[in-house]
Amino acid sequence: MSATIDQLLTRVSKPARYTGGEWNSVTKDWDAAAVRIALSFPDSYDIGMSNMGLGILYDILNKQPGVLCERVFAPWEDMEAEVRREGVPLWSLENRRPLRDFDVVGFTLQYELTYTNVLNVLDLGGIPAWASERGEEHPLVICGGSGAFNPEPLAPFIDAFVLGEGEEAVVELAALVRDWKRAKTPRAERLRDLLSVPGVYVPSFYAPRYDADGHFAALEPTVPGAPTVIHRRILETLPPPLVKPIIPFLQTIHDRAAVEIQRGCTQGCRFCQAGMIYRPTRERPPEEVVQAARDLMRNTGYDELSLLSLSTTDHSEIVPIIDRLTSTFPNLKVGIPSTRVDAFSVDIADAVAKGKKHTLTLAPEAGSQRLRNAINKLVSEADLLGAAENAFARGWTGIKMYFMVGLPTETMDDVAGIVEMGQKVKAIGRRHMGGRARVRVSTSNLVPKPHTPFQWARQDTAAELAPKHSFLRDACRSSGLEFSWNDPRDSFLEAVLSRGDRRVAAVIHEAWRNGAKFDAWSEYFKPATWEAAFVATGVDPEWYAHREWDTHEPLPWDHVDCGVTKSYLRGQWRDVHATDTVPDCHHGSCNVCGMQSFDALSGTKGVADCVVKLGKLVEMRRGAKRYEGEALELV
Repeated sequence: MSATIDQLLTRVSKPARYTGGEWNSVTKDWDAAAVRIALSFPDSYDIGMSNMGLGILYDILNKQPGVLCERVFAPWEDMEAEVRREGVPLWSLENRRPLRDFDVVGFTLQYELTYTNVLNVLDLGGIPAWASERGEEHPLVICGGSGAFNPEPLAPFIDAFVLGEGEEAVVELAALVRDWKRAKTPRAERLRDLLSVPGVYVPSFYAPRYDADGHFAALEPTVPGAPTVIHRRILETLPPPLVKPIIPFLQTIHDRAAVEIQRGCTQGCRFCQAGMIYRPTRERPPEEVVQAARDLMRNTGYDELSLLSLSTTDHSEIVPIIDRLTSTFPNLKVGIPSTRVDAFSVDIADAVAKGKKHTLTLAPEAGSQRLRNAINKLVSEADLLGAAENAFARGWTGIKMYFMVGLPTETMDDVAGIVEMGQKVKAIGRRHMGGRARVRVSTSNLVPKPHTPFQWARQDTAAELAPKHSFLRDACRSSGLEFSWNDPRDSFLEAVLSRGDRRVAAVIHEAWRNGAKFDAWSEYFKPATWEAAFVATGVDPEWYAHREWDTHEPLPWDHVDCGVTKSYLRGQWRDVHATDTVPDCHHGSCNVCGMQSFDALSGTKGVADCVVKLGKLVEMRRGAKRYEGEALELV
């Protein structure tokens, strides 16, 4: 097979996507391995190799004695054509083995528009797409990631889902596989064994029930021992950082070293799923970040380091981290990819800019204070304009601002507020930078996500979004602002896949069978294919996207416990309409979201006191006076 693969590599663009053999990759003896696991990110290599979660699990599994872990990504169109024409099954990068030869194939679900790629990877790897069609000779197909928090649209294709943080769960699964192979345990018994693993959902042991009108009513266990609710896995403390990542042979989306300095976010933005499902906040101490940076520089050769977190400048010791990194590594470029506008100052960006000051990114999310309060984005216009003032005064030449349109309670006055804010920022830029000042307004359409207060919200239709986009386009052009926006058809499909029940699986399969793949890429996304799939399967997509859901109706994801209670989310949804806000509990009192009493089945006890209280917090804040103003994201 190797010779055939080598021949295929000469016929495609970017053959390095499929060769393996990269620096820091691990190739173990196939025959000596007791457990063989393939990890897949269902997108191109360029995207998947930038996913830290996959890299962490790959590193953990390959450190286990007798466990072999390899990678596979969705092949680009040219390689898929060659694979199908030559009849060569899709292979892993390390040992170039067909996916069907592994014990487990695991997928990371980060974005709903990659779901057709999951089916395509399985099919190309010689594994039936429908879980019910797999036999003893096929691997178990397991999924994790944020998409697993509503597993139902993919449930008929997947043998099991791991909910929550997977660092400990994958080691437990590898041990189970070892035992199964030793005892020659049949597939059906393997699935039953998974029912007892904390945080694991096995969809074949559950059946959806629908009411007389055909609407989702409940998901019910069909075998004894299947839990009615599956609690997500939570780590009490962050695991050791990944310090020996694989170095790709080609440029990827995030071509730099990275350290996860914090996990979780408690800002409470009501549209944000990650802020709900990754609670509580857990921080990595500065000395550990510096040591990780030292190890990464030695193991990778990168001269740029990204400090990863849902909101990096919310780390209570971000100033000491920056100070120690810049003093220890004077030639290191440090990037802060995510931050809130009112956390610290532009001085943090200056401290890591190394003289390169191009574009800073702000995320006001809404054009009026009323609407920012409604979505609990705790940022004022004064904060935003003060940040812009500080940025342009310090030499930054451009500011990019992210907004959302289609938010609950939004009016055209709120939309107009986006342009007005852009105009004010542009005026500040011209005062400092003259004609060099650039301001870009970028909008995305609201996609209501499970486990958020907006899980009950209706999504604006394309017809409702069109005049908003048209107004913004024209007004931004006349104001000298750059403008970009998302296609409402993308957002519509994402909403359906986000809030779908098991009936949506038939739509995914029908769309994939008719050529849907790489739906997250504009050049591949074909709305007509999906429209035909909805018609062919008799599924009404409007039901999932364009109605406001009742806060007491059963939800397809009610069996998944992320730690934040439904009653808390319900209260937050009411607060949207009252424009009441809640503070960030990371720096204040508990908001009683449910995490304070969530006893994770992984044995986590510290979650009971989920608000991180660091003894140095007050001292650090007092010592940070030179970081005055507002923090900005460095791009």
